[in-house]
Amino acid sequence: MTTKAPTAPVLGTRALNRATLARQLLLRRAELSAEAAVTHLVGLQAQNVKPPYYALAARLAGFAPEALSAPMAARRVVRVVTLRSTIHTHTADDCLTLRPLVQAARDRELRQFRKGLTGVDPDRLARLARDLVEAEPRTLRELREALGAQWPDADPGALSVAARCLLPLVQITPRGLWGRSGQVTLTTAEHWLGRPAAPVPAPDATVLRYLAAFGPASVRDMQTWAGLTRLRPAFERLRPRLLTFRDPAGTELFDLPDAPRPAPDTPAPPRFLPEFDNLLLSHADRTRVVPPAHRGRARQGNLAHRTLLVDGFLAGLWRLDADALVVEAFGDLTAVQRREVTEEAERLLATMHPDGPYAIRFGPVRA
Repeated sequence: MTTKAPTAPVLGTRALNRATLARQLLLRRAELSAEAAVTHLVGLQAQNVKPPYYALAARLAGFAPEALSAPMAARRVVRVVTLRSTIHTHTADDCLTLRPLVQAARDRELRQFRKGLTGVDPDRLARLARDLVEAEPRTLRELREALGAQWPDADPGALSVAARCLLPLVQITPRGLWGRSGQVTLTTAEHWLGRPAAPVPAPDATVLRYLAAFGPASVRDMQTWAGLTRLRPAFERLRPRLLTFRDPAGTELFDLPDAPRPAPDTPAPPRFLPEFDNLLLSHADRTRVVPPAHRGRARQGNLAHRTLLVDGFLAGLWRLDADALVVEAFGDLTAVQRREVTEEAERLLATMHPDGPYAIRFGPVRA
């Protein structure tokens, strides 16, 4: 008589929510340095300069912007295109290992621009671009012009995208420093950090790190986070070391045996998150954070909004006007929730804008 394999336990939406918030340092602020937090979170999306700072303010006890600016100025943290073909803030070590891991995806991305690159030899372009930015850091305009002089019939925008795809180009400081301005100026990660990139690694170690920061999660979840495909073999190699669950839809989820999985009724305080926060972008199924009724409300086209969590779930938007932090809740907040949101807003302002003239206002969601 054949014995059926035991059915994996089901984790409900609130259980997944609390587990993910715990991994994301959003249930309670962590006593970590900014550098250690960036390592644990496997980077922070950083299409704009300020979001990584707000992301850490929501996650770390005693955070101040200088805690991230200082390691960035010291070249221990960098801004570089990695996951999902977007700019991320990574530690130097992760920059030199994660970029090789996702390089195949950057090579595939390059094919989208092939019409603008007719007659362009990618290997020669990579060599020339490397020579240019390592001789002297270049702005995007300078890089486009120098490459365009070599291939006058090619699309200038496609040439600069090709350089970004082929090479691990980092944005050098002062770009990325809090309170400083600076246009995007590029050189290679190896030149900026003074050491070579790692060989292309197997994804197994990154799978474990992803689960530590975002789990429990499916194969598709990690592929969404990384912008990679064909990660199933890595999960299968690791299966003996992992626990498996099911979500309410029956999707298989993997997790680290010793990772936190708090009770579904664990309190989750309000949190103000930046636009493009990793929490909202790193799963194929985002219902663990985004209620179906609010799907799509965190962004409008290519524009992402700053988001508010209440009870662990997306519950509104927020913005900084000239004189106020404005909270735009999607629905009515209870008196207790309103007080807690106000207290969290006060903490955010004290951390990020201690000298600012900001009041706190509640207003309707703007279309």
